[in-house]
Amino acid sequence: MKKNLLYIIILAALVLAACAPAAPAVDEPAPVSPSGEEPAGEEMSDRCGDKSKLAEEIFLYNWSEYIDPDIMDQFEEECGVKVVETNFDSNETLLATLQAGGADYDIIIPSDYMVSTLIDEGMVMELDYSVIPNIANMDATNVNQYFDPEQKYTVPWFWGTSGFGVDTNVVDEFSPSWSMMFDPNSPYCGQISMLDDQRETLGAALMYLGYSINDVDPAHLEEAKNLLIEQAKCVKAYDSQTNDDLLVSGETVLGHMWTGDALLAGDPETGGKDGVVYVIPDEGCTIWQDNMMIPIGAPNPYTAMVFMNYTQYPEIAAQNAEWVGYATPNEAAKEFIDPEMLANEGVYPSPEVEARLQWIEDVGDALTLYDRIWTEFKAAAGS
Repeated sequence: MKKNLLYIIILAALVLAACAPAAPAVDEPAPVSPSGEEPAGEEMSDRCGDKSKLAEEIFLYNWSEYIDPDIMDQFEEECGVKVVETNFDSNETLLATLQAGGADYDIIIPSDYMVSTLIDEGMVMELDYSVIPNIANMDATNVNQYFDPEQKYTVPWFWGTSGFGVDTNVVDEFSPSWSMMFDPNSPYCGQISMLDDQRETLGAALMYLGYSINDVDPAHLEEAKNLLIEQAKCVKAYDSQTNDDLLVSGETVLGHMWTGDALLAGDPETGGKDGVVYVIPDEGCTIWQDNMMIPIGAPNPYTAMVFMNYTQYPEIAAQNAEWVGYATPNEAAKEFIDPEMLANEGVYPSPEVEARLQWIEDVGDALTLYDRIWTEFKAAAGS
């Protein structure tokens, strides 16, 4: 059970009364008791950092269903800090919220290409990895990536791919190709969903057409737009948050989605159903990595970094990975993950499959072109 907040405050007061004054700077030693010994007890758990510096709550801006709620409860029980979560549905929504001077968030979880934009715009702070020593648990392939080459701003969260889910209870024959999603004469017209995500959905169309997911040729983007407009008559929903639910309910039988959503949809133990499988198309699909960052002006940066570190203890990272269904960048956590999940190539692709995957990258000034193409498509599709 969660500890009562009043109990925590009283307990903290008693501990502080027996100790020297609160610790000063983050890089100075923790306070000691008059006897010269560090206070003992669970309240001084090193998983919580310096408790004298912790805020009562932090604000997390996250994708939907992207953290095990028990982990937030555990952090509150162990460290006395409540995690208040708000969700966004696309990287562009996240960016717009920050640009508009929205709520003061302590932690945001943008994807790779958006990390580059946030850094270039000066919207995020450098991290103090002395507060986040569990960064050492990361697989070497998930750090110093192109979007944060010096690893100054990010803590990897999850990574995965963006293919499509298939309800094989209905679709008994299918090919591992984007043609399943873009066939204008599909027998499943009206039972298809696409991500409501500018770069992902335009990227899928570009790959189907044989172009790079980061193509900036106006003619190629026009071609992708027209393909999406033609496809729209068969699309039931553009949805980045409940597309797995649409598959489970039978409202759709084909869904463009992220790895974990498809796996959840196919797992009866998490509310899914048997027969839903995840497909990485032969033409390739997106490979992505989401990352924890702290916005400039965050009200509680120290506590945010403590939480970042807390989520990357191997057992906790494994717990989170099994709940969300995505690949963890935390190499040390794999010891605690179900071997069946580790062997699933939809989650951890083989080198042969990885060779077909593409990272979404910052397209610079061409973003204006992407915005226009996407707006014109949405208007023509009536969505």
